[in-house]
Amino acid sequence: MRIVSLLPSATEIVYALGLDDHLVGVTFECDEPAQARSRHRVVVGGADVSGMTVGEIDAYVRAQVAAGRDLYTLDEGALGELDPDLILSQDLCRVCALPTGQVDAALQHLGCRAAVVTLDPHSLADVLASIGAVGAAAGADARAAELISSLEDRLAAVRAAVAGRPRPRVAVVEWVEPLFTGGHWIPDQVEAAGGLSVGGHVHRASGPTPWADLRAERPDVVLVAPCGFGLDGAAEQAELVLRELPDAEVWAIDGDAVVVRPGPRLVDGVEAMASVLHPGTVAPGPHVRQVSR
Repeated sequence: MRIVSLLPSATEIVYALGLDDHLVGVTFECDEPAQARSRHRVVVGGADVSGMTVGEIDAYVRAQVAAGRDLYTLDEGALGELDPDLILSQDLCRVCALPTGQVDAALQHLGCRAAVVTLDPHSLADVLASIGAVGAAAGADARAAELISSLEDRLAAVRAAVAGRPRPRVAVVEWVEPLFTGGHWIPDQVEAAGGLSVGGHVHRASGPTPWADLRAERPDVVLVAPCGFGLDGAAEQAELVLRELPDAEVWAIDGDAVVVRPGPRLVDGVEAMASVLHPGTVAPGPHVRQVSR
């Protein structure tokens, strides 16, 4: 079995299932675990936005989409040389990864007969199911079932630890210029961590939200988890949130690690959120940091 992963979360799932020896191709954004890019051939590239501000990144993405240009580039030659049996793709977010349609067109052009599994989870339960889908496609059903069971046990432990406690009103910010609040599985994470999700987009794509609308939701806690940024970048952006929402308790959280990528580490995100919302119930991890006034 030769596997190509076209999105970071799928790469994490492959590693979590112990299938990394079968992984032959990844994207330039597959950085978890760290050796994913160095050990495997990169078949999808994209623009380096590391030197841009969040506003500049937003403007770049909007301009590319408006002009009908692709945000990601598939190296068809590399894909053909790898001759994969299984390709893991997505249609959930054009900004996040290469869509399946482009993959199908490339396979047809190359005459490649690889199976394509499209992972498009909208809820936390869907994310766990996508692990099962990868396991089934890769002949690792038993490993997938074991991993899903262990993740469900951890979620159950968090829910038990926070049961009966008052639920603070919690908003998750995915982007600050313009403001985007968390969608898809993120409200599920908040609820599992013992919070009341406000201002989000339950099981739907995150989208622009006026600051006035978020203020009207009266969040007690705001978790800043920008897509594409680690904890330090989240902390920088949280300063703006603190100015806009001075009555809320503001925390930075490593979005790429535990919030925005639909893989096994979303459970780490639930645990991190619970440590913030209900101190003492779950041991705090390295993924969160309070932003001081």
